[in-house]
Amino acid sequence: MSAPIVSNDAAPLVEARGLTKHYPVGGGFFAREKLVVRALDGVDLALRPGETLGIVGESGCGKSTLGRCLLRLVEPTAGEVRFDGRDVLTLPAADLRRMRRAMQIIFQDPYASLNPRMRVGAIVAEGIEVHGLAEGAEKRRRVEELLRQVGLGSEHADRYPHEFSGGQRQRIGIARALAVGPRFIVADEPVSALDLSIQAQVLNLLMDLQEQMGLAYLFISHDLRVVEHISHRVAVMYLGRIVERAPRALLYANPRHPYTRALLAAVPVADPRHRPVRAPLQGDVPSPLKPPSGCSFHPRCPYAEPRCRSDVPALVEGAGGHAVACHVFPAPTE
Repeated sequence: MSAPIVSNDAAPLVEARGLTKHYPVGGGFFAREKLVVRALDGVDLALRPGETLGIVGESGCGKSTLGRCLLRLVEPTAGEVRFDGRDVLTLPAADLRRMRRAMQIIFQDPYASLNPRMRVGAIVAEGIEVHGLAEGAEKRRRVEELLRQVGLGSEHADRYPHEFSGGQRQRIGIARALAVGPRFIVADEPVSALDLSIQAQVLNLLMDLQEQMGLAYLFISHDLRVVEHISHRVAVMYLGRIVERAPRALLYANPRHPYTRALLAAVPVADPRHRPVRAPLQGDVPSPLKPPSGCSFHPRCPYAEPRCRSDVPALVEGAGGHAVACHVFPAPTE
């Protein structure tokens, strides 16, 4: 099963411009230097209705922070977020509360994200109650319908989370996200804690729901094969910035940025006769407290030139919507 086709003519549902999040750390009143963790450093993106944008990168590159800033679960330091044309960051509390119905999140850990003291029916119904969408028998009916929609039975509503497997718990998390009728869902590593066979079931469930309901997903993962399966477009992040973004087929067939090539080369291949030659990737991810000057990837890049150490490459879009932030390997022109 592949991701359904999305019209390129549709207006963006979610947009971010110059999205930045810095966390102040240490220092103190008498500190000479105020240190900040640059979790996000000027991210631009757009997501259309019914589209899945996959976000990949190593741990600590800002993927989860990006998702939370888009939902305003974390307040950005700077930048702009628009949902359906409205500026999310300037909305008053009452308007933001109403808008939250349209923006939901599926968390990574199906064991930690569900309250162990609440029955499943109460967990799924919580959003319905908060937004006053139904009560009494109608609320119960909606909860049972949601559980069936994600592959569970109505009898599961009276059980507790510890009575379910990891895959079932993640289905409960999906039902909870769907309960208020969202249009945009941030899926933050939703299958990374699951066995491979269960991963496939949950991914196919998400894709079926997208096709039925026209949902837009920001799908965050470190697994490039999972992202290839579910995404329409893919953005690669490194140290709080997007270094490459392209339609799925273009990015996997012709990765431009050396970091993207290294990530793809590191993906395990079942057939040893077809293992790719791994691009040399040296050293560890630099500290976001003191990121390198110029291109943040240059200390680990085997192709770095002198200008890479001093000039920050802009994310430039080329042919086919393939955007790259690299001095040495720019976006394709045809």
